[in-house]
Amino acid sequence: MQEETSPKEIKAPKDLKGRLSVSGLRIKNIVKWILISLAEGVVLGLIGTLFYYCIAWATGFRQSHLMVVLLLPFGAMAIHWLYHITKRDNPGGTNLVLASIRDGQKIPLRMTPLIFISTVFSHFCGASVGREGAALQLGGSVGAFMAKIFRQKNESRRIMVMAGMGAAFSALLGTPLAGAVFAMEITSVGVMYYPALLPSVIAAFTAHRVAILLHQPVTSYSIGPVPEFTLISALKISLVGLASGLVAILFIIALQEAGKYAGSLVGNKYLRAFVIGCILLGLTILTGFLEGRPEQYNGAGIDMIEMALLGNSPWYAFLMKILFTALSIAAGYKGGEIVPSFFIGATLGAAIGPLVGLNPALAAAAGMGSVFCGVTNCPLTGLVFLFELFGFKAMPFFILPIAISYVASSYYSLYKTQEFRFKKFI
Repeated sequence: MQEETSPKEIKAPKDLKGRLSVSGLRIKNIVKWILISLAEGVVLGLIGTLFYYCIAWATGFRQSHLMVVLLLPFGAMAIHWLYHITKRDNPGGTNLVLASIRDGQKIPLRMTPLIFISTVFSHFCGASVGREGAALQLGGSVGAFMAKIFRQKNESRRIMVMAGMGAAFSALLGTPLAGAVFAMEITSVGVMYYPALLPSVIAAFTAHRVAILLHQPVTSYSIGPVPEFTLISALKISLVGLASGLVAILFIIALQEAGKYAGSLVGNKYLRAFVIGCILLGLTILTGFLEGRPEQYNGAGIDMIEMALLGNSPWYAFLMKILFTALSIAAGYKGGEIVPSFFIGATLGAAIGPLVGLNPALAAAAGMGSVFCGVTNCPLTGLVFLFELFGFKAMPFFILPIAISYVASSYYSLYKTQEFRFKKFI
């Protein structure tokens, strides 16, 4: 964790003439950024929507042809080969995008088709991965490329990368406000990069509108009646937040250690991918046989999230998702860990809710935002994400567990290049 630093103070002109002069100089710059952000939003809206439909097709085909999961031992091997022949053996992923924002590292454009193809293929095979992590990489690489086209460098390039991340996130998940905030919040914990506010908002809402025009469905859920927020109910929902923070640590450690342990046992990445793929296949068959519902923990797991909101998910589902996702990432499958964190949070909340006398849907919704916050260290994004999906009426039941999870998850993070600029708690 880095020491706290004082930002450089910028003083605005005190007299009216000086302020008008500065405003006049800014008008052209504001117009420029509006146009650039609109263009970025349109491009990433198109790419994000195509990405959504490709993943939807891959998932639908797999679910209607269950024998496709037999590809699990071979799919990760194919992805390793694809990255090798394109000279991206160490792709960096979202960590590279965050490093690009902070340090100006280059993001190759070929990252876009690679993460697009490999993520869709991962879902096709049945790997337990997400899609929003891939969206961040898509948005970052396209944003960096468009910065070259518009001849934007340094701070301007950084803003375009951030706006691209938010736009892709928005187009894919259908939450433009969360996408815009996430782009500004994820790089440095404790610092919101407000110079990117206007471009991120315009790009995110433009991408979202493009997705709607292309008939991408908008996701929203109902949590039913919300109880009165009393001391007792606050204590109950706090338990969800505390458990979410601790489970977020477990998820991060599982992701890190699974890859390290597998690498120490099997050095050859192709053989390692095959062995872990066989384990995933065996677990898929076993859980499908025991639970009577095949592929519950494969893919993004949106169906299970919906089951959790209805109170119908197994109590241990969050543990199984951690296991499946850790193995999938260790094997080399692509996609990201954000949607799995939603799955884990929803099923965790649904398991705790009935034990403490809470509506399973309310506890599951709070768990979604809280585990997401715990693994990404982005509390504001987690909060507005829940607002966009579930509405504002349960606001105190959302913000309290998210705040507790933010503190309880300590300084763990999904992304090793994410920096902590301020202490989480005094």
